[in-house]
Amino acid sequence: MDLIGVDIGGSHISAARVIIEGQVAFFDSFGEADVDTYGDKESIISAWAEVIRKAAEESTDYKVGIAMPGPYDYDNGISLIKDQGKMASLYQLSVKNLLAESLGFPSSHLAFTNDAEAFLVGESYAGAGKDFQNSIGITLGTGLGSAIKVHDVVKDAKLWTAPFRDGIAEDYLGTAWFIKYAFHEYGLEISGVKDLLASEIDLAVSKEIFETFGRALGEFLFPYLIRLHSEGVVLGGKISLAGAHYLPTTRAYLETMGYPVPINISVLGERAALIGACLPFI
Repeated sequence: MDLIGVDIGGSHISAARVIIEGQVAFFDSFGEADVDTYGDKESIISAWAEVIRKAAEESTDYKVGIAMPGPYDYDNGISLIKDQGKMASLYQLSVKNLLAESLGFPSSHLAFTNDAEAFLVGESYAGAGKDFQNSIGITLGTGLGSAIKVHDVVKDAKLWTAPFRDGIAEDYLGTAWFIKYAFHEYGLEISGVKDLLASEIDLAVSKEIFETFGRALGEFLFPYLIRLHSEGVVLGGKISLAGAHYLPTTRAYLETMGYPVPINISVLGERAALIGACLPFI
């Protein structure tokens, strides 16, 4: 039986056939698409099903593991997302049953996993987290995703709402912070982290912004690393791609606090979640 790994976000879906051999994963028939999830349920389900069918190619005997952001009833595949605009038409509906019907196979051939969990599971199985028994997975992007791994158990940590400084963690550890800080401190109008790496940006300015972010990341991670006896951190998401600019500050802070641990950037990227989503079938 073929395994199709799927990663669904608020406006994007990627899918591929996942072949797992030992601690190594291979991918085939990778495909992706932008999806307007502000639309009605029929158009959303139809768009998702089309990408999944393309990944399955000619196969008629396959199972689908789906990494999905919360809130969700993952066991039953029911969407609990209602206040974010995106996917609102699916609220309290069994996406599992709707997708199974659209794909023409039993709902038992579908499994749903939290996207942060799927990321850390995938990286722990075949990527940057293979050497850690206990670890924290963090995805940095538009939002803050988090998961914790203790031996073979991985759980969504939901740390984005954790109290931090004078707000919550996501206020300081996402794209919105970079946009706000750059404008407030330097009058810079940027749309994301990539803009700070442009040649026209003063190097001293971008360096200060990245170091400020790196310090915040270290402050945020430290108490959880201590509490969970974590051996390392696995970092993913778009902002992790700029890790060379802020992780030295994060590592220096943790060393000063007496808890230096490896911080490994994802080697699988968005494909980590595809592996993690499939593992319930293995």
